[in-house]
Amino acid sequence: MKVIFGAVLVLALATGLTLVLQKRRGKAKTAELTARILGWWIIFGFLTPVLFGPPVVGVIVLALIAFLALREYASIMPLRPADRWALALAYLAVPVQTFFIVTMEYGFFIILVPVYLFMILPVALVLMGETQRFIVSLGTLHWGVMMAVYALGHAAFLLMLPEMHNGPAAVGEGLGLLLLLFIITGGNDVAQYCWGKLLGKRKIVPQVSPNKTWEGFVGGVVTSALVAVLIAPILSPIEGWMAAALGAGLAAAGFLGDVTVSAVKRDLGVKDTGTALPGHGGLLDRLDSTVFTAPLMFHVCRYFFYS
Repeated sequence: MKVIFGAVLVLALATGLTLVLQKRRGKAKTAELTARILGWWIIFGFLTPVLFGPPVVGVIVLALIAFLALREYASIMPLRPADRWALALAYLAVPVQTFFIVTMEYGFFIILVPVYLFMILPVALVLMGETQRFIVSLGTLHWGVMMAVYALGHAAFLLMLPEMHNGPAAVGEGLGLLLLLFIITGGNDVAQYCWGKLLGKRKIVPQVSPNKTWEGFVGGVVTSALVAVLIAPILSPIEGWMAAALGAGLAAAGFLGDVTVSAVKRDLGVKDTGTALPGHGGLLDRLDSTVFTAPLMFHVCRYFFYS
């Protein structure tokens, strides 16, 4: 219960900070920050069954989110009619991957998408007999399943990881790992934005994301490291310098996920990936950082704490 209280407390503190900034800078200048906070509240709401149900329920909920994220991605991509069967196989990967997560078949999970699905998709495209824009469609589908299915699948597997290593006695530990992932990822998202607004001068990738600055990035990394040191020992077996390193690493990975999805949107000429969160964009707009942080969090935990 204290795990859930901690997550709500962090979101409440972030919301309070947003309200303070709104009074000082006005609603127009803090609209993006407000959208980010609201988006994380909505995601937290989606995760309610994860918080109060067994790990299997959480995995299924996250699989649904992955399916919706892939659908959202496909809706903004210039796919050809000939790509529909390959896209269907991409959707099919979600329940197959979920089965491997629930049954804790790590070996099959880790190779399903980057080995077998990556080989099956080009075959499906070839069998349709359409060669124009073949490589564009293949790259589009590969990145879609890597981002929406495989990367987010690592977040779901965090729920099963302790049980896979330590047996039934560890059921429930995975919830702490998942919450730690989302708290650090969401907190870094807000911290980088706030530090960037307060101190930001030197832009990192102005052509991709003009609001990203070195000051915001460094502020987010330091803030995330400090937050991780404070809350990681409560939510997980991670503590001390390892918690600080993980927090800093997740902050850097979150930044890379954010700008990567921003580059995709700029290439397509769209502001948001969808409308799943009315007035605040799509699922991938809120989960862009998680695409990079979830695999890092999973493999650090598995290698150092559940090997």
